[in-house]
Amino acid sequence: MRLHGTMKINERGHLSIGGCDAVELAREFGTPLYVMDEEQIRGICRDYYDHFMAKYPGNEVIYASKAFMTKAMARIIAQEKLGLDVVSGGELYTALEAGFPAERIYFHGNNKAPAEIALALDRKVGRFIVDNQDELALLEALCREKDCRANILLRVTPGIDAHTHHYIRTGQIDSKFGLAIATGQALETVQKALSLEHVVLKGLHCHIGSQIFEKESFHHAADVMMDFLHKVKTTTGRELPELDLGGGIGIYYEENDAPAPISDFTEIIMETVAQKAESFQMKVPKVIIEPGRSIVGTAGTTLYTVGSIKNIPGIRTYVAVDGGMGDNPRPALYQAKYEAAVANRMTETEADVVSIAGKCCESGDMLIWDIKLPKLENGDILAVSSTGAYNYSMSSNYNRLPRPAVVLVKDGQADLIVARETYADLVRNDLVPERLRR
Repeated sequence: MRLHGTMKINERGHLSIGGCDAVELAREFGTPLYVMDEEQIRGICRDYYDHFMAKYPGNEVIYASKAFMTKAMARIIAQEKLGLDVVSGGELYTALEAGFPAERIYFHGNNKAPAEIALALDRKVGRFIVDNQDELALLEALCREKDCRANILLRVTPGIDAHTHHYIRTGQIDSKFGLAIATGQALETVQKALSLEHVVLKGLHCHIGSQIFEKESFHHAADVMMDFLHKVKTTTGRELPELDLGGGIGIYYEENDAPAPISDFTEIIMETVAQKAESFQMKVPKVIIEPGRSIVGTAGTTLYTVGSIKNIPGIRTYVAVDGGMGDNPRPALYQAKYEAAVANRMTETEADVVSIAGKCCESGDMLIWDIKLPKLENGDILAVSSTGAYNYSMSSNYNRLPRPAVVLVKDGQADLIVARETYADLVRNDLVPERLRR
């Protein structure tokens, strides 16, 4: 397993994260356990700030909170001077409860409910990213009712098919997100937005997908979007001042992944935008990017306790752990691949090829197929790396399994930022009708 961030092998031969012994973390907080490396998160935030905001004043980096969102995470993002992308009333509420500045919040989502929009208007969020014409009409109506105005970006689909899993491609024409440039819907909606009294169209937004390694995909997106900004100008006479190019930069999960430095992506984006602006005799717009996975992905590790071990002679050895698709559904959803290590025996030689199974009652509940590890025993602590993005966010109570705790580690200190769910939590909202009590 590749060591990320502050990961080390300590003098006991144990995995250490943020100066904390992973075996001791498992003992103190239980397993499964999400461990988040605060120093690594802050370091990546500062890389984005330095390469995209400090180097190009006026730009903005917006953390895509759907990757991992808690009140503590919102506080870190605020302290690192980044903005925040939310996609639901729940994410928005979490940010506001954490004291995140509302003017630095960008509100996404393809089907915002009236109550969610009303909350965002009341708290004066910075931008609404409008996905479709129905939302545009709803936002205008709610603003008229509240006698206020909303600054918006319009989400468009540039027609780019990024090389990633088909479930996480979003830039192609056939997508549930945004309005297609190619069909004319995007321009039609720009014109409609410009005619409204209570919404202020500040710019355009696109997002071409997730876990993308090819820099050329972002070059292409910037190129197409600048062409469309120019078309908007020539058609309407309005030069929109903001361009949001979304996120999607890939991270390291396993040995076949080769992510480029953040600076490579930010430079190709800004070079493309600047060149296009010059050729069109336009001002360089404020450029916004929305990293999520690339900020928290490799900063997260999940610790499990090994349980039953079943060998099928000549076929496979299954090693079951005390978690699975309830805390990490990505292998089942996307065939995602992960690396792992035995946290309590990091210096031992790899000996066996095994497959790591979860404890859910599903044949598809497999975390890792065919991985070479030291010979495993019941009670070993298995560490699965690069689980910081979308694991806690997508966790569930399938099979009525409580969701794991989350700890934030830094300089030898471990702080609980999400408490482990209890069985009592699982039934807290259950109601039994009176007729069933008889």
